[in-house]
Amino acid sequence: MRGSLQRRQILALAAGATLSGCGFQPVYMPTASGSAGVAQRELAAIQVALIPDRPGQLLRQALQERLEMAGSGVARRYDLRVGFGISGEGIAIQSNDTATRIRAIGSANWTLVAQDPGRTTLTAGYAKAVDAYNIFDTQYFAADLENDAVQRRLATALAEQITLQLATYFRKRAATSG
Repeated sequence: MRGSLQRRQILALAAGATLSGCGFQPVYMPTASGSAGVAQRELAAIQVALIPDRPGQLLRQALQERLEMAGSGVARRYDLRVGFGISGEGIAIQSNDTATRIRAIGSANWTLVAQDPGRTTLTAGYAKAVDAYNIFDTQYFAADLENDAVQRRLATALAEQITLQLATYFRKRAATSG
């Protein structure tokens, strides 16, 4: 066991050295002193606007969890506005035209706005996630639970995509300005 652990550490170091040689740096890389890096500090400065309906609330909560990684004591300098929707389509159709499986497609258009007097739009993007669930004929409660679980999974996937897009924006902006 100890030999395999050492081998993994050596492989990880070799991979890190190889990737750093080509200019790769992790998006959430901390500073040399160990404090939060540019992306984490800027993400923590984002305030997420309200998103209507229950699926929107789930997305907002997932975004807030990811954006506040560097701490909640950071002054807010940006507003994140998100338009969010989930559409569904039957993908397993029986001979009597009833669907037994639904494909849910979550899509979010987002805009990052500075909290300056001119409300400057800094960047915008789009995220999309796909999931599916089964419909049970006689078990309405189970179908409701499954629908709720799909909404949570879509919110998590979209929040991950949006957070990564924002972190990439902040890293690029810091690299070009510094």
